[in-house]
Amino acid sequence: MNQAVKIGVINISDRASAGVYEDIPGKAAVALLREYLITPFEPVYRVIADERDEIAATLSRMADVEGCCLVITTGGTGPAPRDVTPEATEDVCDMMLPGFGELMRAVSLKYVPTAILSRQTAGIRGNTLIVNLPGKPKAIRECLEAVFPAIPYCIDLIDGPFLEAYPEKITVFRPKSG
Repeated sequence: MNQAVKIGVINISDRASAGVYEDIPGKAAVALLREYLITPFEPVYRVIADERDEIAATLSRMADVEGCCLVITTGGTGPAPRDVTPEATEDVCDMMLPGFGELMRAVSLKYVPTAILSRQTAGIRGNTLIVNLPGKPKAIRECLEAVFPAIPYCIDLIDGPFLEAYPEKITVFRPKSG
């Protein structure tokens, strides 16, 4: 059981995957996870285009082959025709967790009225929690801060590794036993 915890981060962006602009959202997600987690982890990192089949294949590979307990996606959650991250996530998940998206939208509405256009979601594939985040670093922080308190316990419930967070950075919720 000395195997490193693996966490997948996928930036889903046609332009970043083509090298048109720097991959800032994916890097922001990794930095935020490092800020929150005491548990050492190895990022499994990809930048891919907004292609439903490629997204689904990458999510499946990170869960089934790479053994990631958590996969965070950034981007592809809006209403534009190329925004297909939620559909690809639903394609590969055994169970969807709509509460994640509901909370992220509620938090985002405090900042921008267009949050009602967002389609973030989350789901479980085997022992992997997949969470779709928006594509802007500020929104990534706001949304991950909102849902992260439930992530370690969710991973406990699907027989993943025990993740610990810095209590001064983020308060993780786990029910008291007994």
